[in-house]
Amino acid sequence: MWRTSPFVLRITEWKELPTPVLVVKERQEPRRPLPRPEGEETAPKSEGSLVERGHIAGGSLRRILPVLRGILERVNDEAGVPLELQRYLTQEGLRLRENLPLDEEVGAKLSLIFRLQERLNDLDRVELIARRVNRFTREEAAYWLSRMTSFGSDANRWAIAGMRTIIGGTPKDKKAVERMLERLRMTT
Repeated sequence: MWRTSPFVLRITEWKELPTPVLVVKERQEPRRPLPRPEGEETAPKSEGSLVERGHIAGGSLRRILPVLRGILERVNDEAGVPLELQRYLTQEGLRLRENLPLDEEVGAKLSLIFRLQERLNDLDRVELIARRVNRFTREEAAYWLSRMTSFGSDANRWAIAGMRTIIGGTPKDKKAVERMLERLRMTT
């Protein structure tokens, strides 16, 4: 199923980061449909390439695991049956090396969270970003992800910096971040 899903979450390991590393990738469709040989079944095949949209590891990952589990609970198969992907974000599940299929909403939300938390050392801000992105609608998540990935490196960088400030505050906002985080924790 992950070979055709719009996004994929990989549980993996990288030399330079603490294990595990979660990597979210978005499927980029080929520009023209791939021809199928005559008589070949139309079973789903991997089409398009996967482009990394963000990753997370270490303290940031541990801090927001409960939020990530809540987001992954929403992924269903084509028949609407929950895939229960949150079971992979347990101590046992994170030892596995897996590719998990994500729908557009969950993939966009994880991409935003992973991208926005990069280079942040303040775990309160990382958690605040995760909790606020979790509240986005599918459309909001897709829109903001497009702002961070589709307009050239300078515009993408500015969008990331601006969005990080809008939903996660600045390093000088420690007290405000703590207050907002407490309110969000009580409502979820």
